[in-house]
Amino acid sequence: MSQRSVPVTSSGWTRRRCLQGLAGTVAAALSPAHAQPEPDPLEKIRKRGSLVVGLYKDMPPFHVGGAGIDVDLAQALADELGLKLKMLPFDAGENMQDDLRSMVWKGHYMGFGPADVLLHVPVNKSLMDSTPQVEIFAPYYRERLAIARNLEKVPELDTMSRIAGLPLAVPGQSLSGWLLLGADNGAYREQIQTKWADGAEAAQALLRGDVPLAAGMVSELESVVRGDPRFAITPLPLPRAPRDGWAVGMAVKKDSTSLAQALQGAVNNLVANGKMADIFKRHAVSWKPV
Repeated sequence: MSQRSVPVTSSGWTRRRCLQGLAGTVAAALSPAHAQPEPDPLEKIRKRGSLVVGLYKDMPPFHVGGAGIDVDLAQALADELGLKLKMLPFDAGENMQDDLRSMVWKGHYMGFGPADVLLHVPVNKSLMDSTPQVEIFAPYYRERLAIARNLEKVPELDTMSRIAGLPLAVPGQSLSGWLLLGADNGAYREQIQTKWADGAEAAQALLRGDVPLAAGMVSELESVVRGDPRFAITPLPLPRAPRDGWAVGMAVKKDSTSLAQALQGAVNNLVANGKMADIFKRHAVSWKPV
């Protein structure tokens, strides 16, 4: 009798069908179409009940010792989403890619992070292109380089020649410092003081009367001397200084689409109801929609 015509007993047929059915069930359970879907990032956060926000340490006036513009903004974002705020302060890395890796999409090598969202991220196309693991969005402030001066000692400042021979405080290892040190082929190097940690510290020297000029970022300078009629703050009078400055926003992990949408909506609400402007005003920093 040929193999094709071998009779199959009732018990053999039943056993074979059971095994085939079991194999099919297991295959279906393991197939991608039936895999357990990944929980939505925003739903995970809502279930946890808190929003973890990454904040740069020692960045006046945005964050120093648990206070600052970004601290207030983080709280406002958490409130908008109906969540508690959990801050995750950290020291800046060697470059922005390091910070995004540590605080947004992977976690820090010391074992903490990532946060749900990182604030004060440059909204820059080249940074976006070089870091496909993250979503950068929601610009909320435009930073610029500036110089503050004592009006009695420096009434006009249309060109750099006006500062010749005058002490100038500027933070070391900063864009404003590098630009000033190289201005006019290094003509002002001898009068530039670079011992200051940041522009706010340089502005404090101006406020005390130690120097007649201080340079840094607009936010740093304004947070110290804005509103004082003895001083003026104007753009850094250098052709190489970025005239339009740069926008800062926030970043989340690339697949956190729902979270990004919720945060963008929260920022839109804060702008519309005036709370964003109030946050900056509390810290003596001028603000307008980006």
